[in-house]
Amino acid sequence: MRLPILLLAAASLSACSAAERISRIGQGPELAAIDNPTSDPRWRPVTMPMPNPSDPPLQNNSLWRQGSRTFLRDQRAASVGDLVTVLVSIQDEADMENSTKRGRDNSESMGIPNLLGLESSFGRLFPTGFDPSRAVSASSSSDVNGTGTLKRSEQINLRVAATVSQVLPNGNLVVVGRQQVRVNQELRDLQVGGIIRPQDIGSDNTVRHDRLAEARIAYGGRGTISDVQRPRYGQELMDIILPF
Repeated sequence: MRLPILLLAAASLSACSAAERISRIGQGPELAAIDNPTSDPRWRPVTMPMPNPSDPPLQNNSLWRQGSRTFLRDQRAASVGDLVTVLVSIQDEADMENSTKRGRDNSESMGIPNLLGLESSFGRLFPTGFDPSRAVSASSSSDVNGTGTLKRSEQINLRVAATVSQVLPNGNLVVVGRQQVRVNQELRDLQVGGIIRPQDIGSDNTVRHDRLAEARIAYGGRGTISDVQRPRYGQELMDIILPF
């Protein structure tokens, strides 16, 4: 009964998706609305281990503020709602190759020439003949030969403005940003998020992506090209339930 139910559910999902795609014929993917990221039901405040609180250092009366990059005011992001530009530059290459080979041969034999005087009765039990000295004989052989190769190359260079959504008690900033670009019928979506130190923000109010703790970077898209590259729901369902 489960298979028909799964097939019916997959057909319903496919019909809903088809109806939604039919309603968008001749239109490009819609851009997401600009809103407060904390209004998302999935948004949760970030909680991280904090150092013990300490008293701020005493400073003499001066117009210069320690750590400031400008004479009157530090232009870098420091408060909730400030913007900071995240520089995403990923150049990742991986080339791995491994080989495994294993073989094993086993042979076992066991005889029972004498068994409480019952060996004289073996002839009646086995009329065709029986040799007690070769009562049990077993052998096994196994051979495993496996090879694997992995080669990957990725290169992404992007700039995205992120918003400071939270200031942690130790001064670190939680940032979240999203950028969408639509070209013809294809929508590209870039999302970044993480925790940065104010010291890692450059004088031009930029920070590199490798300075983000708990970094979350997603780059993808949806549209005509993405729909062609994605397998159909029926194929995904069959890949899950088929045992071979």
